[in-house]
Amino acid sequence: MDLRKTLYVTDLDGTLLNTKSRINPKSLRIINGLVERGILFTYATARSLSSALMVTKGLSTKNPVITYNGAFIVQPQTGGILSSLFFTGEEAGVIRENLQKCNISPLVYGYVEGRECVSWNTARENDGIRHYLSNRKWDRRLRPLQNGKGLYDGEVFYYTCIGAKEELELLYHILEKDGRFRCTLQQELYREEYWCEIMPKKATKAEAIRKLKEMWGCERIVSFGDAVNDIPMFEISDACYAVDNAVPKLKELATGIVDSNDNDGVAKCLLELTKIFF
Repeated sequence: MDLRKTLYVTDLDGTLLNTKSRINPKSLRIINGLVERGILFTYATARSLSSALMVTKGLSTKNPVITYNGAFIVQPQTGGILSSLFFTGEEAGVIRENLQKCNISPLVYGYVEGRECVSWNTARENDGIRHYLSNRKWDRRLRPLQNGKGLYDGEVFYYTCIGAKEELELLYHILEKDGRFRCTLQQELYREEYWCEIMPKKATKAEAIRKLKEMWGCERIVSFGDAVNDIPMFEISDACYAVDNAVPKLKELATGIVDSNDNDGVAKCLLELTKIFF
């Protein structure tokens, strides 16, 4: 067996990160040691690169990582973008029309005049949006807009709508049926609000992982996750492991169940899976 023929990919929140949104010291020691010995390890997350780097301090980041649920593949050491996906003008128009129809004001992720931005209408903030923003006061992407003027400017690649489940369900069902988009609706970790996320159809962790697999000439994919947005990743993996705290739907698809995110489940499983090489 060739150590460099298997690509190991983990989700972050709820999977590699503990309930305090950090990586346990034990997990850091195990994973960094395995990376130094040659395993191909990376992460795939819904977070931006800047947000991911904040919560993965101390983790070896030699390899490209997948951000925004697959919209980007990025070299973390330089910020260089290896792959990106944006909505077309027509697609963005359809989404905007339905957001207005459902009376939802989203967080809009895009590049405005060459700068990565997260834009929102300050007059339409709710508790969920305020909570999101309160944890990101350091974030240079933030672009608050009074009364929403310019909310949809630039090249957009991602929309996030935060609110009550019943407020978001109509939008989700409309856009989920449209073959041009990929939508997820799930409850935020450790909060009561739901998030409806809208991405280009091919912006999935699965598609991005396939690209990385080809870049590195790998033959196998082994993945780790906890939530419904990890389902496409599990479906294209040769082996997939759900942490003990994962949602039941993901556990049903898993090759096996590992220990929880608070108990170093990913790291301990990696150690077990790779012991044949060492």
